[in-house]
Amino acid sequence: MRFGTLLVVAAAVAIGAGGVQAQQAKQLSIATGGTGGVYYPLGGGFGNILGKEIPGVTATAQVTGGSVANLQLIASGKADIAFSQVDAAWDAINGKDKFPAKLPIRALAVMYPNHMHVVTVEGTGITKVEDMKGKRISTGSPGSATEVYAIRVLEAAGLAHDKDIVKERLGVAESVNALKDRKIDGFFWVGGLPTAAITDLAATPNVKIKILNIAPLTAKMNAKYGPLYAEATIPAATYKGMDADAKNNTVWNIMAVNANMSEDLAYQLTKIMLEKRADLALVHKEALNIKPEWQTSNRAGIPWHPGALKYFKEKGMKVE
Repeated sequence: MRFGTLLVVAAAVAIGAGGVQAQQAKQLSIATGGTGGVYYPLGGGFGNILGKEIPGVTATAQVTGGSVANLQLIASGKADIAFSQVDAAWDAINGKDKFPAKLPIRALAVMYPNHMHVVTVEGTGITKVEDMKGKRISTGSPGSATEVYAIRVLEAAGLAHDKDIVKERLGVAESVNALKDRKIDGFFWVGGLPTAAITDLAATPNVKIKILNIAPLTAKMNAKYGPLYAEATIPAATYKGMDADAKNNTVWNIMAVNANMSEDLAYQLTKIMLEKRADLALVHKEALNIKPEWQTSNRAGIPWHPGALKYFKEKGMKVE
């Protein structure tokens, strides 16, 4: 064979190999939330870890409205991985509330509990949820589970979200800025501890933060919507200016995917989330609360993906 022919053959082989690598490369999109919450930094950190742990895979965090939007994105194939609250995921598989049709989603891992923050500042006259009547209140961004959760808290307090408050629909960062400027009187936010935007509010000069006690409303919420919520506490040390612990309630977070995701990829995602949490905690300390012992069906709220079940079985974990 002539030398020139050898070069052509070698080039063809190289191009072919490059084509195979291109076909094998996979870009994953992680649907998270707003930039002021916990989902977004965790999604970015998780994406970086995936890029290191799975050959040929890159993953990026996508800014979204939150859980409701995230579940719709993975169901439609516009995202691959979603972080979501369990209450929104339960609604999604049952075609309720924000979801007109049942969505084909499955759980990979139970993450950490999300705390409901009902936030105001001194001078608004708000000391309990009932005091929000007639006030300008943000119930969370459209497409967020915060909005779903906020409406249920208001309802348990005897308030109708569509007539008893002047409703704004802002993300947590926007809510904080609006409250600083006194354009709103309070806001709802569901997220991990601490949430960066609320830390910023609490550190603002001449502002004294107040987080309302809502634990007594938990029983009413569960009576109507099922045992999705649990009484909890936001310790006074969490945010500057808190005079005492805030008695609130929580809902679990999960990592979810479309039911049609391959078993192998779902297995790898589950394994990495549960085994690399110390690395993920370098981004946000809530990652340390993503624990193997939390992996139970009652916390997940929706069916498990077969890939996740494969990992649990391999590790001898009983998740039912």
